[in-house]
Amino acid sequence: MVRKPARMYNHLAKTAYCRRQYMGGVPGVKVVQFDMGNLSAEFPVAVHLEAIEGCQIRHTAMEAARINMNRRLMSTIGKNDFHLKIRTYPHHVLREHKYATGAGADRVSEGMRLAFGKPVGTAARVAPRQKVFTIWTKKQYIEQAKDALLHAGYKLPTPVRVVVEE
Repeated sequence: MVRKPARMYNHLAKTAYCRRQYMGGVPGVKVVQFDMGNLSAEFPVAVHLEAIEGCQIRHTAMEAARINMNRRLMSTIGKNDFHLKIRTYPHHVLREHKYATGAGADRVSEGMRLAFGKPVGTAARVAPRQKVFTIWTKKQYIEQAKDALLHAGYKLPTPVRVVVEE
């Protein structure tokens, strides 16, 4: 079965569907780590990636943004001079009504009858002006952190802005 485009899931249309104890077969979250870099040091500057509009961010998009940010920071700053944190968790379970197409589909598919859908993935529900990612670093690395967050924002389904707190 082909995965549906992410634009089908990025709007906050329905209430959150996150009670996993009542549903079976929910795919695991693909985000590998939520904290990267130097976790023990204190850094004076915090750089945030903020979502301008409310949306749902799929766990695959969050993982792609995390990989992009981590690679950029490791190559430009180094492992010991930053702390990257993903501030949202994909709780919301996405559902999809899988129906058969092709030859003989009229005998297999039930159309829209009981079209509740089966779990196909998870997403983080993000409110307007919510911080999605944060990088703590030293003052001389602010531009590199802003660049990493800006490139991670290209992978998210909402317009973003970078906020610096000193």
